[in-house]
Amino acid sequence: MSELNISASYQNYLKTIWTLAEWSEAPITASDIAQRAKVKISSASDAIKRLKAQGLVAHTPYGAVSLTALGKKLAIEVVRRHRLIETYLVAELGYTWDQVHTEADNLEHYVSDFFISKIEAKLGYPQTDPHGDPIPNPAGKIEKSPLRRLTDLKTGTKVVVKRVFDDDPKLLQYFAAQGIEIGSQLTVKGNHPYADATEYETEQQKILTLGKNATDAVLVEII
Repeated sequence: MSELNISASYQNYLKTIWTLAEWSEAPITASDIAQRAKVKISSASDAIKRLKAQGLVAHTPYGAVSLTALGKKLAIEVVRRHRLIETYLVAELGYTWDQVHTEADNLEHYVSDFFISKIEAKLGYPQTDPHGDPIPNPAGKIEKSPLRRLTDLKTGTKVVVKRVFDDDPKLLQYFAAQGIEIGSQLTVKGNHPYADATEYETEQQKILTLGKNATDAVLVEII
C-alpha cells in the first residue's frame, strides 16, 4: 500500500466510492456511500470530512463526492488486493464465488504487496476475478470492456454474462443454483410489466424469471 497511513475503515470508504463510480456514472452522495458501506449517514459524512482533510476526496456540502487523484490511486490499490485475493480463494482453496467477498474484505488490508505479487504470479496474472471484475495491474491500470446491464436489453437479445455484482452472497447463490455464471449465455424472452420481472432462456433452454434487483447486478455483452 501507499506510504500514507490510512486505516482499514477509511480504505474501505475509498474502495466504496471507487466501486460506486465503476458501476454507475451518477453523482455519488453520502447517502449512497452509507447504503453501500452499511453504515449510518452520519458515519459516512464524518468519514468523508476526514478523507477530504487528507486530500483523498473532493466534496461540497450536500454535493457529490469524488476521489482525488491520490484517493483514486489508493482505492485502486485496495481493489487490486481484494480481487486477487478473491481469485486465489476460488482457484486455490475451493471457495465458491459467494463466499469470497467478505473474506477478501478482511484480508486485503493486512497482506503485503509482496504477498499480492506472489498470488498474482501463482494465478498466472489473471485479468478478472471470479465475478468478472477486472483486476488492476501493479501500475493501477484496468482493462475494461463496454458492457450493458441485463436490465436494459430488449426481447430477443442474446448475451453472454461478463460481470456479476458481488455484494449479495444470497443473490450469487441463487444465480449459481440457476446455472448462471461468468460466460453463461442468455436470451431475453419477454417481460412481465406488472410483476417487474423478465423471462430469460439459458443455453440449456431453461426459462428463468428475474426481477430488476437481480438483473441490475449483471453486466453482459451482446452476441
